Amino acid sequence: MEVEKEPQRAPQAIEVSNVEIRSFSKPKEIRNFPHGHIELIEVAGRMIGRATLAPGWKWSEDVQPIAKTKSCEAAHIQYHISGVLMVRMDSGETYQCRAGDISVLPPGHDAWVVGDEPVVLVDFQGMVNYAKNP
Repeated sequence: MEVEKEPQRAPQAIEVSNVEIRSFSKPKEIRNFPHGHIELIEVAGRMIGRATLAPGWKWSEDVQPIAKTKSCEAAHIQYHISGVLMVRMDSGETYQCRAGDISVLPPGHDAWVVGDEPVVLVDFQGMVNYAKNP
């Protein structure tokens, strides 16, 4: 018996009615925390964040006291500009993100800077409530 396959659909196009140009040099908001900060801009109704994390930064030490959750509950889609970020999922798997990488991280993780170079990344999804009191 042959199974009929559903035809593949083209990805939905995002309609843009107005040109928007935004810059992290003029952020809508800056959130500071120990060993780092994020700068937020709003583009097309979405908050995009640039994180700068100094050597010694660790989510469970520097952001967890603000978030008041066991681990980071934000889902992230990130482009890594510089530095090395180690990520440990609650299940125990570890991942290393380096400059040039794009990472997709589900909720439930810890992360920290590896080495002496600051981590700079742009997050396209998970910064709306990052480092913000619940």
